[in-house]
Amino acid sequence: MKKSLLCLAVAGVFGLAAISASAEDMFEGAWYGVAGVGDMHTDNDLKARDNNLSGFIRLGKEVSEHWDVQLGLSHSRADEDSHAYSGGKFKQTLFGVDALYVFSRDKFRPFLLAGLGGARNTINYNGTPDANGGKTSWMGNVGLGFQYLFTENVGMQADLRHVWSRAEATNLFGGTGGHETQTIGNDYLNVGLLIRFPAPKQVAAAPEPAPTPVAAPEPEPMAAPVPAPAPEPAAVGPAEPAFEKITLASEVLFAFDKSVLKPEGKERLDADVVGKMKAHPEVELVLITGHTDRIGSDGYNQKLSERRANAVKAYLVSQGIAENRLHTVGKGEKEPVVDCKGARTKSVIQCLQPNRRVVVEIEVQRQN
Repeated sequence: MKKSLLCLAVAGVFGLAAISASAEDMFEGAWYGVAGVGDMHTDNDLKARDNNLSGFIRLGKEVSEHWDVQLGLSHSRADEDSHAYSGGKFKQTLFGVDALYVFSRDKFRPFLLAGLGGARNTINYNGTPDANGGKTSWMGNVGLGFQYLFTENVGMQADLRHVWSRAEATNLFGGTGGHETQTIGNDYLNVGLLIRFPAPKQVAAAPEPAPTPVAAPEPEPMAAPVPAPAPEPAAVGPAEPAFEKITLASEVLFAFDKSVLKPEGKERLDADVVGKMKAHPEVELVLITGHTDRIGSDGYNQKLSERRANAVKAYLVSQGIAENRLHTVGKGEKEPVVDCKGARTKSVIQCLQPNRRVVVEIEVQRQN
């Protein structure tokens, strides 16, 4: 019954993680690796020493603003510690996947975790009679911990977790002396080095080499030139635009990392754009450009800037502005107005705020 409830609870956590990840606006986080050591405190029924050294390695992925997934392998061993036996070892090897709910994406990142996997428990104690046995079983664990980033790519992870699994042995769990199987629970305190592998930035392709110049042939005698027709007047408007370029902060229009207009964003568009477009029908085409900061991959930021520009366009159309008067483009992180160094912290996110913007400007204006 305990096993069923544990599996159900952990499966629920993974299901919630999957739903949350799909609901995020195509979040693209980093891959990372964690390797370190731990201290294992064994279940009393194992009759083994506490404070035993263990080692682990994990591969993680930031799948959404609040969720990580980690795949991990660990091994630990403990000396026998009772008056009934004269020595021997208990060994535990764990392999599983954890879902982490991360409360913050700043330098300090506390989290809760839950996971499922497999365990191999081996007992080999010397005595009269010996206690020994080996069993491969399911494994479940829950815990809490934190990550701390020293730089954007290097940090640490620490966690405290309780691990359930099944162990089998003769003459150990107080039964009739045959092979007995029992659920055990060990506690682990783990500390490791964390290395992040952010998505690589796209590099612009090198320009093609200029073609080798070829000598032009001698010109033939030409007939008398025919006068060129007078050029037609340009379609664009006068030097004085009907209204100046409008720059709107993304924080006013959207929630962080989202592309759905907030109520206050709609009010700002009504005041700064809709009224001016209706008052100046001579403005035949405006350009709506979305911009983001550098946080995240180039591909993700490009798509986010396009979605934001299109969200502004859709709202203007809903307010009676003809769609053929609106042209959208996304520039992603390519045209920053400020440069802020450092990892993704609250201070850096605040510093990068001017880069997150939507710009509305006249592209074609009819002559009056």
